[in-house]
Amino acid sequence: MNIDNIRQVYLIGIGGIGMSALARYFRHLGCLVGGYDKTETALTKQLVSEGISVTYTDDFTSVDDSFQIADEHTLIIYTPAVPAELHILDQFQQLGHTLFKRSQVLGLISQNRFTIAVAGTHGKTTTSTLVAHILTDSGYGCSAFLGGISTNYASNVLFSNSEVVVVEADEYDRSFLTLYPDIAVVTSADADHLDIYGDKSQLHESFALFLNQLHTDGTSVVKEGLPFNGNIRYAAGIPADVYADRIHIKNGEFFFDYVWQGGKLTDVHLGVPGKHNVENAVAAIAVAQQLKIPEAKIVKALSSFSGVKRRFEYIVKTDRAIYIDDYAHHPEELRAFLSAVRQLYPKRKLTVVFQPHLYSRTRDFVDGFAEVLANVDTLLLMNIYPARELPIKGVDSKMLLERINVADKHIATPDQVKEYVRQHRPELLVTVGAGDIDLLVEPLKVILEDV
Repeated sequence: MNIDNIRQVYLIGIGGIGMSALARYFRHLGCLVGGYDKTETALTKQLVSEGISVTYTDDFTSVDDSFQIADEHTLIIYTPAVPAELHILDQFQQLGHTLFKRSQVLGLISQNRFTIAVAGTHGKTTTSTLVAHILTDSGYGCSAFLGGISTNYASNVLFSNSEVVVVEADEYDRSFLTLYPDIAVVTSADADHLDIYGDKSQLHESFALFLNQLHTDGTSVVKEGLPFNGNIRYAAGIPADVYADRIHIKNGEFFFDYVWQGGKLTDVHLGVPGKHNVENAVAAIAVAQQLKIPEAKIVKALSSFSGVKRRFEYIVKTDRAIYIDDYAHHPEELRAFLSAVRQLYPKRKLTVVFQPHLYSRTRDFVDGFAEVLANVDTLLLMNIYPARELPIKGVDSKMLLERINVADKHIATPDQVKEYVRQHRPELLVTVGAGDIDLLVEPLKVILEDV
């Protein structure tokens, strides 16, 4: 596959955050782009407004004839998250198309470019977006494929004539093994995706393989404490090759000192809150230093970084009510997020709306979820979002709720969540999860802003 010959691109699962970035990339190159997804979302509506055709019917007659010809000018991309029995998928295969995974296409795009790949079971989206923002804001330049919508750029893809590409390297389905980076970052390797890996050791083996694909003269930036070799070890609050020291809050904003063997940057302001984000920023600074970006430009970019949609995103911020939305769906992500919320608002009663993501993840980490969620004041627990999975007997939100040691806890439908917020008007509300809980964000915002 010669990526430069492509004229038509069809994406099966186009509404996914990674797939939509590829759709925008090829549209930017002037290709005819279309795709299928199961449901219409705000993101697919945005793609349509940008000139990309999207269908929501698993019917091959809805696919434009331009995409059906199996030749060197047509690229069909699919995400492993779509069902194998999908009719559109089958029809493309019967017409003789070679179907490419999203990760394979990222590998093709990045293979002849200086590639910065950021991997990790959590932290990779914010860290890759931080790296892309520093490179863009400083004038260094990069193209970027991100796993979230950058608030600074209102997109999950950045375009540049630079030969540098920043890629979020996804461990799901071992997708990141299509990449051969010049700089590789690993932010975390907590047990996850056990439906794919079976156990933590297999997950770690994949991360080690990813790091082994680093170019001979490349640099690996690895979080301190992870069981992988790294040229640069980084941390927040503890010594490492590079680390954040004196992390503190001033006027509701996070500041820290960045320390490395050659010196120190003092009172660095980070535009997003949380110790976990300080840690992500340390990794991003280390990458920027490898590229010889001036320190003053790095510091300026960190201060202007406004985050990623659904990563500690303020929806309402008034004296009367604080409402924050976050994508966290693993116990360690939840722990980091809720810890940051508590740091910023220690005196406010915390109401959490949580939607578990996947039956298998809920089953595998039920004790971890129960431990973390025991630290909230009020819990509204939604039903499990199944995504690609069928139900698992005995695994449901009721099972999880019974294990959570919180007095004020409830199973709640979306309508019940809205009614609770309308009646109780929480002073500190968070919605958290990776399913369709984001559909609650706008209605809850309207309720809380209604005086």
